[in-house]
Amino acid sequence: MKHALFTLLAVAAAAVALQACDGRVVYDKYASTNVEGWERSDTLVFAVPGLKASGRYRQEIGLRINSAYPFTALSLLVERTVEPGHRVRKDTLNCRLYDGKGNALGAGVGYFQYDFILSDDDLRQGDSLNVRVHHIMMREILPGISDIGLRLIRN
Repeated sequence: MKHALFTLLAVAAAAVALQACDGRVVYDKYASTNVEGWERSDTLVFAVPGLKASGRYRQEIGLRINSAYPFTALSLLVERTVEPGHRVRKDTLNCRLYDGKGNALGAGVGYFQYDFILSDDDLRQGDSLNVRVHHIMMREILPGISDIGLRLIRN
C-alpha cells in the first residue's frame, strides 16, 4: 500500500513539473503583499533581466486573493520601463474578480488565482524591464490580497 501511494505521488509530482515547464515563459515571479492590508503606497517591483531573443511578448499580471477581499474588482496601475532607451508605459488594469452573483471568477478554494493579460509587445534581444505595480482603489488599505505576479511569455 505504501509503495502504491509513493508511486502515485511521484507520478503526480512529475506531471505537475512537466506541465509547469513551458519554454515560452521567460519570466514568472510573484511578490507577496501584507494579506492584512495592501497599502496604496506599497509598490511591488519586478526586474526582468535582459531578454535572450527578440520577439513578441505577452505580459500578464497574476493575482491571489482570499475571502477577506471586500470588492468585486481591483484596479491596478502598472508602470513598465524598457531599457535601453528608458521607454515608459503606464497602464490601468481593471481586474474583475467576481460575477454579478458573487461567484469568484478565479480558480481555487480559500485563495483564488487570477491571471490578466496586460499587453502584447515587441521587445528586442537585450531589452530588460522594470515593472512597478500598485493599486489605485479609493480605499487606502486593501485586505485579502496575498500576492501579485508578473509573467512574460514569448508568443
